[in-house]
Amino acid sequence: MPIKNRQQFLTILTLTAVGLLALDRIVRPPLARIWDQRAARIAKLQRDVKEGKELLQRKNWLRGHWDDIQKSTLTNDTTAAEGQLFSGLNNWVQYSGVQLQNVAPTWKQGNDPAYKTLECRVDASGSLDRLSEFLYAMETDKMALRVQSIEMTSKDATGQTIGLGVQVSALVLANATDVKK
Repeated sequence: MPIKNRQQFLTILTLTAVGLLALDRIVRPPLARIWDQRAARIAKLQRDVKEGKELLQRKNWLRGHWDDIQKSTLTNDTTAAEGQLFSGLNNWVQYSGVQLQNVAPTWKQGNDPAYKTLECRVDASGSLDRLSEFLYAMETDKMALRVQSIEMTSKDATGQTIGLGVQVSALVLANATDVKK
């Protein structure tokens, strides 16, 4: 090969190598990043589609469960809602035989206007068996209640009479306007 052709060949080869190196260092990283982002988005979309299909399969159950929740909430009328809670308390007291000392309801509105809660502090006393029955009746009631805290203290030296302090909150949905039984 003549020197002139060899120099041209080596120059072209060197420029080609430098160009490929530049492509590898400058062009490939952004393309790889775009490719990875695209792959992550595709994976997220596939998960979303799978979750959507599962929700569609459970649609009837979810709607039925939501209907049950709505039916168990207190009415949106504050006086009627307090009446529902007090009626439930009376039923639980009659079922268990405990004695109520104090009931202190308080309304709470959070950041979400779709619901509010009726929080109630209930103080009762009785034997351990009766208090257990009271808590069981409260927990198994259809009313949308959540027991937030329970405190038990002995009222006598032998421990036969126990004091119970229960903090409960009842759910009230903003669109619930009918009085529920």
